[in-house]
Amino acid sequence: MASYDLIVLGAGPGGYVAAIRAAQLGLKTAIVEKRATLGGTCLNIGCIPSKALLDSSELFARAKHEAATHGIGIKSVTIDVPKMLARKDKVIKKNTGGINMLMKTNGITVHTGVGWIENPTTVAVRDESGKTKDTLTGKHLLLATGSEPIELPFLPFDGDRVVSSTEALSFPEVPKHLMIVGAGVIGLELGSVWARLGAKVTVVEILPNILAGWDSGVAKVMKRELAKQGIEFLLETKVTGAEVKGSKVTLSATGKDGSELSLEGDRLLVAVGRRPYTAGANIESLNLKMDGSKIAVDQRFATSVAGVWAIGDIVPGPMLAHKAEDEGIAAAENIAGGHGHVNYHTLPNVVYTWPEAASVGFTEDQLKSEERAYRKGSFPFGANGRAIAMEATFGNVTILADKTSDKVLGAHIVGPWASDLIAEIVAVMEFGGSSEDIARTVHSHPTLTEAVKEAALGVDGRMIHAKN
Repeated sequence: MASYDLIVLGAGPGGYVAAIRAAQLGLKTAIVEKRATLGGTCLNIGCIPSKALLDSSELFARAKHEAATHGIGIKSVTIDVPKMLARKDKVIKKNTGGINMLMKTNGITVHTGVGWIENPTTVAVRDESGKTKDTLTGKHLLLATGSEPIELPFLPFDGDRVVSSTEALSFPEVPKHLMIVGAGVIGLELGSVWARLGAKVTVVEILPNILAGWDSGVAKVMKRELAKQGIEFLLETKVTGAEVKGSKVTLSATGKDGSELSLEGDRLLVAVGRRPYTAGANIESLNLKMDGSKIAVDQRFATSVAGVWAIGDIVPGPMLAHKAEDEGIAAAENIAGGHGHVNYHTLPNVVYTWPEAASVGFTEDQLKSEERAYRKGSFPFGANGRAIAMEATFGNVTILADKTSDKVLGAHIVGPWASDLIAEIVAVMEFGGSSEDIARTVHSHPTLTEAVKEAALGVDGRMIHAKN
């Protein structure tokens, strides 16, 4: 029986990062993971493979549709799906292999198998048959078991024609017609991948707009830009069921006006969100206090049971890999007697389509509902020299600041490399900075970052390269 200071259950972004930070702080640490590879959903069947496919499909689309504009003649552009998928798998292998190396260099013991909690200080590591391979004891137990796709009872996954995001990462050929239920981040990203490669893509959403919870302006621009790329949106449409016959799927739905709709395609992706994954670990035996479907934790990520901690998708808050990572670091520091914390107001969110969308802090809708006085600066990429040179003039940068103090309250970007541009604003917000701080910072020319500076100038009505 091996004894540790900390046992981490789950080796996703939250779990493996927590294990590394704990080891750095001198804690003897073990991590238990049921997959043969580390990295959880994110590295194996989520963030990393989806971005690999997004990059491949974007390269294909640009070569096919934009090369001529640059004076580059390409007679024929073809897609080799098996080769593209093989590249994706290579990317996954390199990333997961890197995590294995990090475990070794930090002296963390990896136990492969299902972690079965016997009590708050004891975890049995079981093989697929349920036989115990190892028994671990620890002073502390950190739960980081992640999440799984939500399966609707009237749209059960069959792993082939009606699928979750996992299977949609590995279609053996480009679908003729991919139907997607859900207009959130996952549905839009995977819809983008296959639409670029030639699939007809129809997104069905029960709500009146895409990207629920995002700034309404961002959602509007994203819908417009993705529609230009051929993605069809059926909003305020309720899906009622699906029937699979051979290689065809017939989707039934009810429109906004009550009319019955029927769509036929060869693949159906159900992307209506994710739910905490706690099955098979005997977590329920701990009788933890819950917050709805998630485990309740305090600001230190301690649960209601002494010595048991929890982070990531199984605790309240958005299901984001970088949220889990920061929570993992903070939890490890608290377990080691430190003072780790996470500032959720500066937690960015990103959609990795093209254009990308990125958001942090308050939306304009939220500020209005709270009757909070604010000022806004918004700068279009169409007036940014680098964006013009890139043929990427869609979207804009919007910065929201307190009317009195000028403190940055939120920011929303739709445009090229929004995922990277948002980081500057997040950093300023983390330090309680103002729009004037951004406006007074020298930005290299010509760069996309100048759009951020111009938006900050716009808060005070003094943009240089666009009308205020």
